[in-house]
Amino acid sequence: MIFKVEDVTVYFPYDNIYPEQYSYMVELKRALDAKGHCLLEMPTGTGKTIALLSLITSYALSKPLNPVKLIYCTRTVHEMEKTLAELKLLHNYQTLHLGPAAKILAIGLSSRKNLCVNSMVLAAENRDSVDAACRKRTASWVRALAAENPNVETCDFFENYEKAASEALLPPGVYTLQDLRAFGKQKGWCPYFLARHMVQFANVVVYSYQYLLDPKVAGIISKEMQKESVVVFDEAHNIDNVCIEALSVSVRRQTLEGATRNLNRINQEIERFKTTDAGRLRAEYARLVEGLALRGNLPIADAWLSNPALPDDILKEAVPGNIRRAEHFVHVLHRLVLYLRGRLDTENVEKEGPVNFVASINAHAGIDQKTLKFCYDRLHSLMMTLEITDTDDFLHIQTICDFATLVGTYTRGFSIIIEPFDERMPHIPDPVLQLSCHDASLAIKPVFDRFQSVVITSGTLSPIDLYPRLLNFHPVVSRSFKISLTRDCICPMVLTRGSDQLPVSTKFDMRSDPGVARNYGKLLVEMVSIVPDGIVCFFVSYSYMDEIIATWNDSGILKEIMQHKLVFIETQDVVETTLALDNYRKACDCGRGAVFFSVARGKVAEGIDFDRHYGRLVIMFGVPFQYTLSKILLARLEYLRDTFQIKEGDFLTFDALRQAAQCVGRVIRSKADYGMMIFADKRYSRHDKRSKLPGWILSHLRDAHLNLSTDMALHIAREFLRKMAQPYDKSGSSGRKTLLSQEDLEKMSNDGSINEMLY
Repeated sequence: MIFKVEDVTVYFPYDNIYPEQYSYMVELKRALDAKGHCLLEMPTGTGKTIALLSLITSYALSKPLNPVKLIYCTRTVHEMEKTLAELKLLHNYQTLHLGPAAKILAIGLSSRKNLCVNSMVLAAENRDSVDAACRKRTASWVRALAAENPNVETCDFFENYEKAASEALLPPGVYTLQDLRAFGKQKGWCPYFLARHMVQFANVVVYSYQYLLDPKVAGIISKEMQKESVVVFDEAHNIDNVCIEALSVSVRRQTLEGATRNLNRINQEIERFKTTDAGRLRAEYARLVEGLALRGNLPIADAWLSNPALPDDILKEAVPGNIRRAEHFVHVLHRLVLYLRGRLDTENVEKEGPVNFVASINAHAGIDQKTLKFCYDRLHSLMMTLEITDTDDFLHIQTICDFATLVGTYTRGFSIIIEPFDERMPHIPDPVLQLSCHDASLAIKPVFDRFQSVVITSGTLSPIDLYPRLLNFHPVVSRSFKISLTRDCICPMVLTRGSDQLPVSTKFDMRSDPGVARNYGKLLVEMVSIVPDGIVCFFVSYSYMDEIIATWNDSGILKEIMQHKLVFIETQDVVETTLALDNYRKACDCGRGAVFFSVARGKVAEGIDFDRHYGRLVIMFGVPFQYTLSKILLARLEYLRDTFQIKEGDFLTFDALRQAAQCVGRVIRSKADYGMMIFADKRYSRHDKRSKLPGWILSHLRDAHLNLSTDMALHIAREFLRKMAQPYDKSGSSGRKTLLSQEDLEKMSNDGSINEMLY
């Protein structure tokens, strides 16, 4: 359908549109017109992605003189592929109506592991090894050597891409990762480097959060992006955690041992170069005297890592004199590793700010702040000069330099925390030194400053007013949308006690109570006997899930459950979990039905949909609070309290309930779907906890469903399933319109009722 949103003609590739999709587009357009940032919470399963893509691409088409580029950030490769598939459908629709004028170039960009087509390189087992195997064949010095010696291995795809030079271009169209690989194979060009080259010309780029938020990657991939871009962070409920991870570093004993091995090898390389090619070391010295700003001229295959500090915080100045000579620099790193090893030999937990820590390094190892700040760039320069390609072997020394640069650059928003063992296993010594970032706004600030509009959107952004404080920005639009339904197909319930009237909770003083485990088990036994198809259960942690399953196994509850449905369990191993998910789906498909045990904050809670018969009921056992004795969490809470005036309890509750909402939201993926959500913990009956859930869940949570025992929940579930089994009118002619056609929109805009729908 084609309709107007104010002065923009929107091309929408479906015959009908949901009212909330239209409202979402109106708010999004307001933010784009104001050239500002926005926060939009849209219920899951209401077509958020296609609404975003339709409005922004149509907006770009309506402004041909100053075109808007769309940078769409997703969290997983699976989400990236889904987004590009939607965009392909939309693009076909637009070209059908507009012809060649609607042609755009849209690409997905991912790591070498996902884009490489060279079978020899792909044989490496993990991402770092694939990167290193690629560099061994594509680095400029390797290729120069291969020109003289035909036995040196290079990559034919990269060579062909380089030969094609300016001819190596992608024709307009929408390219998923699979399309890029197929195009690369057909042309004989390297899809990874082709995609990286085309990013600056593309109208739409879809890639992972890290490409914008992690300075090490963003400095290379995203520095070409123009200011007139609209940046979308999809599924952004955990964006503050992603920002913090991008600027945090952990150092363990293994890291220091590996770094020492790396330094010894670098020393050997320096000695070898001194005897064979001293001129190169002299040339590097001369370059460092002038400053590192010349690094932008590197060939595309050699620019493999940027600085871990944020671009505005790196001084474009000459490297300090004491680390210009390679051997002096290696000596400085040896002293730093020795100092860190000494700090790890502690029996007490220690916490320090960056300023004190840097002063201590200076006093004990004689390394000043400016030297620390340049460690990462200096290491990169040295590895290029020494022509080191197996970068995966040098990850340890990279981590140390990463740490040094961050600690030398930032004076606030960070803590250094040294823990001699994991508190949950105090008898096993496992010392770790963590440079922990507490301020999510640091990593995202360059994105807010640089691009005209940043859209942060997800199905669970409640309470929405906390995000601007956490990320330190001022949105021009901040809206949470309700879901419009022709029938009440979502049934949330709060279960506070078992059928024996004993309260249930995962509170620390109650979680090991046998009565709680028994009541949780009885709840599940009753539910598997009446709920068809798939049931998904979320626990607060892996350890709690193991404990409960062991208790159920001993008491025979697990056996009772398996008389009705098969049981599958998420583990910390990705392959095992994928296999369990596949078999869970098979069990649901063949009508046997299944139960999937999973963990809040795990992989399944974030990215896997349990739509239709794969999820008719989700049970959230407990409130998924973070481990509150974690020193890193305590330091972050203290920082949030002092800097942003966010109380500890408010943040912990907000964080736990966005995870709970994320878990239960897996069950509804479209309006034709239906499902029940059981919040099994007496704490959910408290208003201060419950009110932090998204509006679209709260609007279906009736007062009568707030304080249930197992028997009452069972009765409600039976009634709900009976009601859902009746035929229903999808278009909502019975008074509640949830699908609008083009005529409906035109009629509503003529009689002015469209404004009523929006607000």
